[in-house]
Amino acid sequence: MSYIDNIRTFVRVYELGSMSAAARDQRISAAVASSRISQLEEYLSVRLFHRTTRQLNPTEQGNTFYEGACKILETIDEAEAAVNSITQSPRGLLHIAAPLGVGRRLIAPLIPEFKKEYPLIDLRLRLSDRKLDLTAEGLDVAFFLGVPEDSTLRIRKIADCPRVLCAAPQYLSNRGTPTSAEELTNGTHDCLNLRYPGAPEFQWPLETDKGTRRFAVKGPFESDDGDVLTDWALEGYGITLKPVFEIAEHLSSGALVPVLPETPPMPIQMALLYTHRRHQDPKTRLLIEFMTPRVQAALQENLSLTKT
Repeated sequence: MSYIDNIRTFVRVYELGSMSAAARDQRISAAVASSRISQLEEYLSVRLFHRTTRQLNPTEQGNTFYEGACKILETIDEAEAAVNSITQSPRGLLHIAAPLGVGRRLIAPLIPEFKKEYPLIDLRLRLSDRKLDLTAEGLDVAFFLGVPEDSTLRIRKIADCPRVLCAAPQYLSNRGTPTSAEELTNGTHDCLNLRYPGAPEFQWPLETDKGTRRFAVKGPFESDDGDVLTDWALEGYGITLKPVFEIAEHLSSGALVPVLPETPPMPIQMALLYTHRRHQDPKTRLLIEFMTPRVQAALQENLSLTKT
């Protein structure tokens, strides 16, 4: 397997552009990653990368070999997937990503249950509210809120998640309750916004009597962690826009209350993203079929909690 391991390391070094990043991705040391590339170069009698102290760039031969290497690994993965499918005992590793709120509340609690049902499959869960590149980061499946920009990915819709504008009673007592969406943009109120590099949405889409309108809200605080926004809202620092499932318990307890219910936010789609190649893997299909109905049920349960 050493030659295949060398090829896998080469592909990750090529895609990530860094020996150390590829080593972390494969859970090996940078020295081992460098040794594998050197072994591959010696075997092929070519130089695959130009190395300097600051940069690592593929050579012409490296670019050529990358295309063939990907085909080799795809063929191996498909062959392993076919064997696993026949034996009905899928095994191996799944890399999963999810936004922080989705991952903590909906996905992480289901991981042990999935592992119990499929003990030969190991899972790596990565949580982040930033934009992820499935191919570059070696992900098998990513849970996603919104509309993906990459049209080459396959998508499995889970649900449309209702969202709500909300604030703590303390904030509304101090600042007053807004009576129109325009107050979110003119400085009358402080809005707590989710922003991160590459974020596609910097405005709040609200359903008004004139149809859906986008409001460029204003406020002193921003974060790339949705749970931080919830904490700030609970402490009375402003109004925030949240999926209901993330704050159902706070709405139910009255710690947060809806704001501007006559102009509610547009629902946001929750979906699973994966590449066409990943879907050929029985492990990926099992995860999708396992997670989809359970996440849908959890979303419904959270929604019903706010109505009791």
